[in-house]
Amino acid sequence: MNKMFAIPARLMSGAIVALTLALSASAEVRSFPPGFHTENIKTDGATIHVRVGGKGPAVVMLHGFGDTGDMWAPLAAVLAKDHTVIVPDLRGMGLSSYPNTGYDKKTQAQDIARVMDRLNVQKADLVTHDIGNMVGYALVAQYPDRVTRWAVIDAPLPGIGPWDEILKSPMLWHFNFRGPDVDRLVKGRERIYLDRFWNELSANPKAIDEATRRHYAKIYARPGAMHAAFNQFAAFSQDASDNKAFAAKAKLTMPILALGAEKSFGAQQAEIMREVGTNVEGGIIANSGHWIMEEQPDATVKVVRGFLEKK
Repeated sequence: MNKMFAIPARLMSGAIVALTLALSASAEVRSFPPGFHTENIKTDGATIHVRVGGKGPAVVMLHGFGDTGDMWAPLAAVLAKDHTVIVPDLRGMGLSSYPNTGYDKKTQAQDIARVMDRLNVQKADLVTHDIGNMVGYALVAQYPDRVTRWAVIDAPLPGIGPWDEILKSPMLWHFNFRGPDVDRLVKGRERIYLDRFWNELSANPKAIDEATRRHYAKIYARPGAMHAAFNQFAAFSQDASDNKAFAAKAKLTMPILALGAEKSFGAQQAEIMREVGTNVEGGIIANSGHWIMEEQPDATVKVVRGFLEKK
């Protein structure tokens, strides 16, 4: 039995230092391929940092908390051979701006739609993880004709399926870690805060190496970054309300691959996605916790690429 049923909190979470693009089982932060460039795209109330490269049908990749778009470099290296790869940092994360508002996932999905507009991309495949799943659902629910396929990885959707049961876990203290003192409690201790997520939500904490931890801790230590991260969680109540409205309106019809990590979400990922989609294929990444692109990059890249190549 996977650990999700016993420990619901393990469902959640929820400067490039590598010199090689070779895929391996270790968790170094890798460089994007030569030919990728970055753009800073203004949306309604934010500036979104985006990596773009490759040629062919578009694929958009959305990261979650504890990562940035840098997590997708191994997948981008493979897909850029025959896809246009678009990798944003979400509003309030990575090198995107940290506005005071707009952390509901409906608004963040509109950020991604504006990025696609700016890049002249009408339709794209979608690959998401963690909070990226939540933004992804708000994107496909609002713009169903703009997403052709969706690979959704290891995190639930606020308001959907077992969400209310998940919220009862005392381990989900970080969902409500807010108030006037949280910024100064974490300031200068960002690495300590993030280590807890990397250690507790992984199958093997050693799979997330020291260079990776330093890389992301440095980014999350940027002024305003942790405050914005807290706001991602603070928006979950609004997200739940929005998602229930989306789900009541219509189910998604595009092909969906619901990937759960064996030591995290597991088969329940597909069960939840069937609450909102009619064409859902399940899958499990073996020997992995929540951080599948760090823990099992080869296996994840293989499965996601295979799904995107299906006719």
